[in-house]
Amino acid sequence: MVQPERISPLNGREAVAGEYVLYWMQSSQRAGENPALEYSVERANSINKPVYVCFGLDVSYPEANRRSFAFMLEGLRETGEDLKVRGIPFFVREGPPYEVAAAFGEAACLVVTDRGYLRHLNAWRERVAAAVPCPVITVESGVVVPVEVASGKEEWSAATFRPKILRQLETYLIPVKERQVNVPLQPDEVADAGVPAVDRLLVDGSVPAGMFAGGTAEARRHLGIFCSERLSAYEDGRNDPNRDVLSDLSPYLHFGQISPVEIALAVRATGMPAARAYLEEAIVRRELAVNFVRYNPGYDAYDGLPQWAKQTLADHARDQREYIYTLRELEEGRTHDQYWNAAQRQMVVTGKMHGYMRMYWGKKILEWSETPEDAYRAALYLNNRYEIDGRNPNGYAGVAWCFGKHDRPWKERAIFGKIRYMNANGLKRKFDADRYAETFPPET
Repeated sequence: MVQPERISPLNGREAVAGEYVLYWMQSSQRAGENPALEYSVERANSINKPVYVCFGLDVSYPEANRRSFAFMLEGLRETGEDLKVRGIPFFVREGPPYEVAAAFGEAACLVVTDRGYLRHLNAWRERVAAAVPCPVITVESGVVVPVEVASGKEEWSAATFRPKILRQLETYLIPVKERQVNVPLQPDEVADAGVPAVDRLLVDGSVPAGMFAGGTAEARRHLGIFCSERLSAYEDGRNDPNRDVLSDLSPYLHFGQISPVEIALAVRATGMPAARAYLEEAIVRRELAVNFVRYNPGYDAYDGLPQWAKQTLADHARDQREYIYTLRELEEGRTHDQYWNAAQRQMVVTGKMHGYMRMYWGKKILEWSETPEDAYRAALYLNNRYEIDGRNPNGYAGVAWCFGKHDRPWKERAIFGKIRYMNANGLKRKFDADRYAETFPPET
């Protein structure tokens, strides 16, 4: 049974006689451990109707490109095959997702959807709720603890958020039961997923596919490797980009190709001491980012920063910068700092930057830009363009952290004011920074 706190009606429509229960899949792109899907099956079984699943493929999705589409499409193909085994048809249609969902919703007796957190995702769901004749229900499938249960306001930091979410953890850190479909469609009745090849889509092709393959099976492979080979070294090695101890699961979480509950349960089941450190990142920090975008309307802009951070940066806005780089120079990794350049190249080439270097990367953009506002825009642009896990709550919160969000004032210094400072000497004290730079050398 899906916990009732995950379930929210989006309109006040009365039940209607329809042909099927529709699950409009958008943010949770998986067939396994998916509360929205299982709630759809439960409701369909109760009225002896089949379940249909639709997905709207938006080629104009904000800041998406060939890299993000290639990764997503790999996952959607796998999801379609998994649904087919259960007798659930999966329809992928190009077009604005709210139009695709509304079209399928016309013949539905109920529309269920997963939850999105960014403003345009919320707007899509509101449009569908207003357009279709039947009830529309959202089921939160992207976090462990439902957002409003964890906190009813924007949290200042992990220190204020942590005790609130940990109090709720055991209630929600449980797997969702996969239900048998009572009215499965026969194989010849189930439409193919119809997931197009990325070459067929008219999307920005300037960013090629990265080095990660998409899909739930691939996510679970990474999870298995992490639990069996990397987790034991995670606590001591996670801030060293030369040590391969990270889970590499953030791209899969971004597209909902794996459940955060599944990850947390697998990591906790190892019984390793390092599990606690990982779950701090995977649950507390990740869901703090969701809290940020849920309650802060300026989550994707400089104005969304805390007042103290904006004030201290304004106080130092006219400080002399030793280096100032254009957006193009940053994008091409052409600065004086070989470590920063290596981090930028890692992101451009692979689609993912090591987490510790991502903090350093953002801090230096602040240091090397004419204004803090310019720096904020540049960091968001680069992160969203090249990171497979960009354009999501973690990405927005991560950039904001570099400018003081979820942090406290530190010792005042030039340019940064009271914002936490990082420099190359700090990298060298933690790991072999020169070795890291050699891993991603400049193009010749």
